[in-house]
Amino acid sequence: MSAMITVNVELGDRAYPIHIGAGLIGRTELYAPHIAGSSIAIVTNTTVDPLYGDALRAALAPLGKKVTTIVLPDGEAHKNLETLNQIFSALLTERADRKTTLIALGGGVIGDMTGFAAASYMRGVPFIQVPTTLLAQVDSSVGGKTGINHPLGKNMIGAFYQPQAVIADIGALQTLPPRELAAGIAEVIKTGAIADSEFFDWIEANIPALNDCDPTALTHAVKRSCEVKASVVAADEREGGLRAILNFGHTFGHAIEAGLGYGEWLHGEAVGCGMVMAADLSVRLGRLDETSRERLTRLIAAAKLPVKAPALGADRYIDLMKVDKKAEAGEIKFILLERFGNTKITGAPDEAVRATLAASV
Repeated sequence: MSAMITVNVELGDRAYPIHIGAGLIGRTELYAPHIAGSSIAIVTNTTVDPLYGDALRAALAPLGKKVTTIVLPDGEAHKNLETLNQIFSALLTERADRKTTLIALGGGVIGDMTGFAAASYMRGVPFIQVPTTLLAQVDSSVGGKTGINHPLGKNMIGAFYQPQAVIADIGALQTLPPRELAAGIAEVIKTGAIADSEFFDWIEANIPALNDCDPTALTHAVKRSCEVKASVVAADEREGGLRAILNFGHTFGHAIEAGLGYGEWLHGEAVGCGMVMAADLSVRLGRLDETSRERLTRLIAAAKLPVKAPALGADRYIDLMKVDKKAEAGEIKFILLERFGNTKITGAPDEAVRATLAASV
């Protein structure tokens, strides 16, 4: 049995463990403490279920519960109200009750939608995150942000709702397509950039190992990313202030995703490019030195992520960025970098934003 690392998210009576290691999907004892009712609903997709569905069902079998599997279409394009309603319809058909535990088996889309379904069904049922992508393991499965997309804005409809546990199986990352792996590395780079300069240095030194899906490097990347996110979430669960730093690169990135159509670029690809754009804006506003901007851009390129933005047009970008959870009274808020490990949440002059947009395509 492989060694397992546990990081705890300290939220009082809503605290929960993040278990990290290889071979965890099949370990019955990780699920047992968090399932009190007589039924379980696994929510997964057409890509992940053939890979890991049987292992999860086998792990749950000794618990003697009724297990239902809800298989959704794969992809960001399906992170919407219609697909969410498929979850509700299945739960109602199976007569799921208040003690039914939902298990999200998949990447960030499945995790976000399952969490929102859990928050909403019967006004709240328990759920467990079993993230199978690097992006989900280091970011979206941790912290209780759940939701769906709307054609006018990404993740604008949702709820803060914490899982009972996160079970991050490093072994699942070996089946990731290269683009999905790179998308997850984007969120790892983000973590180092905003909160831990030594971790940023480590990522720079270990980017070849991360690109090669080396289990040891990936385990450290997931562990450190979860530690940082857990500490931020514990201090600011509902994004009243500090937690907004986790959105570095996301203001530009969400605009890319919405402007191209959800699913054209992966979330991590858009965030990677968005970080390059945010660093450019940081330099233009005199907050970041040029050398740091170049280091960040080189690292994102080394992770095989795009560093040039799609040409949507400045007006379109600005319209999309105004439909953002951080926007206040129509003013776009940016997370800007001052140095690695230090950020600032602020507005920016229109001419500076337009200059960044012009230079980024």
